[in-house]
Amino acid sequence: MNSITMFRAALLGLAVTTLGGLSATAGTYDISVDNIRIDTGDFKKKGIGYNNSQIPTVLRFKEGENVVLNVKNNLRESTSIHWHGLIVPFRQDGVPGISFNGIKPGTTFTYNFPIKQAGTYWFHSHSGFQEPDGAYGAIVIEPKGHDPIHADRDYVVQLTDKHPHSGSKIFRNVKRSADYYNRSQRTLDDLLNDAQADGLKATLKDRKMWGKMRMTPTDVEDIQGFTALINGQSTKQNWTGLFKAGEKVRLRLINSSAMTYFDVRVPGLKMTVVQADGNNVKPVVVDELRIAVAETYDVIVEPRKNVPYSVIAESMGRTGLVRGTLSPKAGLVGGVPRLRPQPLLTMADMSGMMGGMGMDMNGMGNMDMGGMKMNLTDTGMKDMAGMEMPKAGADPHAGHDMGNMDMGDMKMPENKADAHAGHNMKKMDMGGMKMSKKSMAGMNDMNGKTEFYAKGSGLTPHAANGGKFLSYDDLKASNPLFRDRKPTRTIELRLTGNMERYIWSINGVKMKDADPIVLNYGERVRFKFVNETMMAHPMHLHGMWSLLDTGKGKWDPIKHTVNINPGTTVYTETEVDASGQWAFHCHLSYHAEAGMFRKVVVVGGPA
Repeated sequence: MNSITMFRAALLGLAVTTLGGLSATAGTYDISVDNIRIDTGDFKKKGIGYNNSQIPTVLRFKEGENVVLNVKNNLRESTSIHWHGLIVPFRQDGVPGISFNGIKPGTTFTYNFPIKQAGTYWFHSHSGFQEPDGAYGAIVIEPKGHDPIHADRDYVVQLTDKHPHSGSKIFRNVKRSADYYNRSQRTLDDLLNDAQADGLKATLKDRKMWGKMRMTPTDVEDIQGFTALINGQSTKQNWTGLFKAGEKVRLRLINSSAMTYFDVRVPGLKMTVVQADGNNVKPVVVDELRIAVAETYDVIVEPRKNVPYSVIAESMGRTGLVRGTLSPKAGLVGGVPRLRPQPLLTMADMSGMMGGMGMDMNGMGNMDMGGMKMNLTDTGMKDMAGMEMPKAGADPHAGHDMGNMDMGDMKMPENKADAHAGHNMKKMDMGGMKMSKKSMAGMNDMNGKTEFYAKGSGLTPHAANGGKFLSYDDLKASNPLFRDRKPTRTIELRLTGNMERYIWSINGVKMKDADPIVLNYGERVRFKFVNETMMAHPMHLHGMWSLLDTGKGKWDPIKHTVNINPGTTVYTETEVDASGQWAFHCHLSYHAEAGMFRKVVVVGGPA
């Protein structure tokens, strides 16, 4: 957009977007992939960008058009572009080794596919660590006919976490030491404060337990020390969107981070959530929302005064934030709040690891496990003497090394016969209360209702102003894409790993050692995600929609990325309506690279 066009648009009161710099004629778009210099205001580094810019390119399509995208690779290495959330033929999906061979240095590859949807999406490289190094952009698709979402201004707000180190260096460092970037290790002051609050004996036992697990309750984020950006600009650089009082402003929130979840708010304004992952939802008014890596949310805000408002995106681990500004005129700057206190993981977040079955250890009365207080609903469960945790070699898929863990008098029998069971609980007598393995496996989604945070989780969010925080339970599809029908089968995907060795996997197996997931064209598959780790994982299925089971039947929200929090079991369903080979993975860049990735093969259907 040249300066004259921008000036005319500003005079007309239109939203001016300067992201990108595309040559577009009759549905044809040119994108170059370039080595660039990234300047965050805090540091400068080498990176990769589209169209020679650290400001993300915005592709604007129209539902129903056929697009041709010429991607020229100016790098000295192979590249690719994946159209995140777009329903495209599998050969156009852009994943090297699965849907095509990649784009060689110095060559131009042409993507060609129809646009079958509307909404907010994004695109990024699926080659190595090019995405965390800067290779990402946004997609805005205008719907055919009338857009039910009215807005006077329309802005992309694309978030990312830019780190001084390259993606490959970060991965090498975390493989050497998983807590290499954890700058939130607990200190002597924390010990003294906890001892004053909880007593010295309980505090020391708590520290001993975490130490034997070789974990820390501050392990909320793998990577710290980043600078957060909005549309390629840091707080110092101050991305600004203009408005006039009384206008409705649409913010298209996109989380393109390598590893960072953001809690987003606009202090002084309510946000009305109108779209999730490109699909319209029944409007939900909130004060704050959490956007997992790779998700998108569209929100409407309505400034009533001609004053600047801050757009705040604060990391879930409270280790960084970025401020942009909604302003009645250029040059104004919104306020920057202090980071809120850092959350600490709890035993509720450990519940998936403690048995490898997604067992909810909370809400069950008061059990003292070596100073660790836990609730038990049946008083007979308090007497758990004689139970011993298995040795380290008994369960290679438990998620973390919990060998030799001292949990008071709690002992659990060793089970070498079942390497995936976590612990042998088939006939466990908990103080007179007998529970089967099957009954325990579903304890965190009793009554058929999924709990998206384990009860008592340290990650449970709260709005900064004490108001409404968005939950998956709040989302209700405006326009169901599929009829509600029973799934033909259920596939269980246990999210597993070893934090100390920085190995991430599905069902205890890394991608390189795994067989593909085979689906049949035309079936409806139910996926059961059981998070046995202490970290959240945003799971992304390429090529097909994920219907998030919130108990609303055909009104369940339609997503391309579903976040699975620690210690929870979450269900999605998929209409298998796309032939070919597809990727299915955690969208945390370094988790996917470490093995939390699968190939999905759909057999049958159109050639």
